Amino acid sequence: MSALPAGNAAARVAGDPGVDLSDVQGNILRGYRKKRVRHLTAQVIDAGQARAWIAAIVGPDRSLAPEITDAAHWGQQPPEVCFNLGITFTGLQALGLPASTTESFPEAYREGMAARATKVGDWDRSAPAYWQPWFQSADAVHFIVSLHADTAALLDAFEKSLTSGLAARAFRVCGRNDGAFFNGDEVHFGYRDNISQPRFANISPPGKYDDQPTAPLGTVLLGYPTALEQLTWTLPNPPVLGRNGAFNAFRVLEQDVVAFEQYLDSAAAQLLDSPLADELLPTGQIGDGSPAARLAAMREVVAAKMLGRWRNGTPLALSPRDPDQRVSDTDFDYIDDPAGLRCPIGSHTRRVNPRNARIVQRVANHTRRLIRRGIPYGPPYDHAHPDANAGAERGLLGSFICADLSAQFEAIQYDWINLGLQDPRITGSNDPMLGANEGDAGWFDVPTAKGTIRLRGVPRLVRTRGGAYTFLPGISALRWIGSHGG
Repeated sequence: MSALPAGNAAARVAGDPGVDLSDVQGNILRGYRKKRVRHLTAQVIDAGQARAWIAAIVGPDRSLAPEITDAAHWGQQPPEVCFNLGITFTGLQALGLPASTTESFPEAYREGMAARATKVGDWDRSAPAYWQPWFQSADAVHFIVSLHADTAALLDAFEKSLTSGLAARAFRVCGRNDGAFFNGDEVHFGYRDNISQPRFANISPPGKYDDQPTAPLGTVLLGYPTALEQLTWTLPNPPVLGRNGAFNAFRVLEQDVVAFEQYLDSAAAQLLDSPLADELLPTGQIGDGSPAARLAAMREVVAAKMLGRWRNGTPLALSPRDPDQRVSDTDFDYIDDPAGLRCPIGSHTRRVNPRNARIVQRVANHTRRLIRRGIPYGPPYDHAHPDANAGAERGLLGSFICADLSAQFEAIQYDWINLGLQDPRITGSNDPMLGANEGDAGWFDVPTAKGTIRLRGVPRLVRTRGGAYTFLPGISALRWIGSHGG
């Protein structure tokens, strides 16, 4: 392993492979927990000025540019606005970095998200031709600048400061994607989100981190051991450019809540017509026991089976018949549920994170972990006035952070979400929540102790509206970029 980069020695964490948190962008290992986010899509207009701006955001002079947020401990007063920078492959080229450097990056990153759309299920109405305008010309997307704050006023003021002076000569903002939390951690489909993340030894603070085995730093950071034996992802040339950096699949994902609610109605009616209905209905009293109450209860069963959790966050693996919030959010496994009687094998959470369950590629159980950062965008769905929802776009602004886009993000999207290759019993079906469902692939099995019910006609609920593969360089790497090229 190469030597540690220069940085704040106090930020190093005892017992890990020597990570210097002051050399890591903060949004990789920290969940900021701010109420709002703004992602600015930007294009370099002057390579020299852009490199000077990058040097300034990691330099000491705040009159030149705001300071990028790193992962070092903030003490009692966290920043009001957290600021991070992702650079696309064409962004590296636009900065004037030498070809010997840019071509040393992995193929998936070099080709970009739009060029690899079919590998992640972005076809039909999710194809790049239907993306938001600022994402349609993929080669012109150079930076994704991410700002997190608690108020829109803070975001506005920071953006004005960020894009003035030196920045105004360096790049232009082509698009904005704003998001905001509502009802705590709820997303538009009505589920609690942001529950479970990988944890890293001596780094992850107490809180809602996954109780699975500790993830090696190489899961997300370049330059460290991975979960794959004797494998460390290759650093670009020179190594300082890669170490303590990570890749991000940034995605704008529209969520069709109207179609989701309609599907819950039809699927619940199908299950109630089945002789196995009583095997699925919650064990507690179902309202007044009327048909309407039974339908309402079964709708929540369908929602839970599709996701793998009840909408309040309770995992089916621990509480398959009731949304019992007294159980753990994260301390569970699927290894003792081989038939999927508690949590269906095809459910979203089990597909994307099989934990210790038996799957076809056993080596992949824990090697495809991602850090997920997501905030909703658009107005919350108004259940009381369905007509008021017409024409409004709503969804999720998602960052899927990893050390290798192909082996982690794309493998999950292609193998697990859209083909079901982890288990022959779901192969040929797509993820009921996130999958590219259409035609014969839109089916979902609901197992019970007395038989399995197959739900058909699962609609496509999530449509991609834009995105980019970016690299989140370490602080030392940003200093290198700021002093090279041309």
